[in-house]
Amino acid sequence: MPGTQHTEVFNCSPDEFWAIVTDYEKYPEFIGEVKECRILKSDGNRKLVEFKVSVIKSFTYTLWMNETPKSVVSWEFGGGDIFKSQTGSWKLQEEAGRTRATYTVDATFSLFVPGPVAKTLLTVNLPSMMSAYHKRVKDLYGK
Repeated sequence: MPGTQHTEVFNCSPDEFWAIVTDYEKYPEFIGEVKECRILKSDGNRKLVEFKVSVIKSFTYTLWMNETPKSVVSWEFGGGDIFKSQTGSWKLQEEAGRTRATYTVDATFSLFVPGPVAKTLLTVNLPSMMSAYHKRVKDLYGK
């Protein structure tokens, strides 16, 4: 599966960053490509989340979000119209009062997409997504 991994340090505590990455329904407020996000099912630390996203075209998919409180959010593909599979995670570590967050995503597409093109599709919005999380930290915590 084509994938990518990226690490950033955010100017907030892991608890504060955890609150942002697990507040799925607020994603449309700060991630421009996410038009709607809602929790369809919740079973303890496992949630089925539906994402309506617009990147070149609009599409909808669901992910099973598995939460290990304050340290890891991992996901696996639930269904949708563009991906054949998708897995990923946010891994959070405390670093001198800040958060080192490692984002990983692997995906295959329902239509044939050559490996290098698929990797580009997964990474093209990564800088703007990370920037959106930094801005969210600043907006919520003034840091």
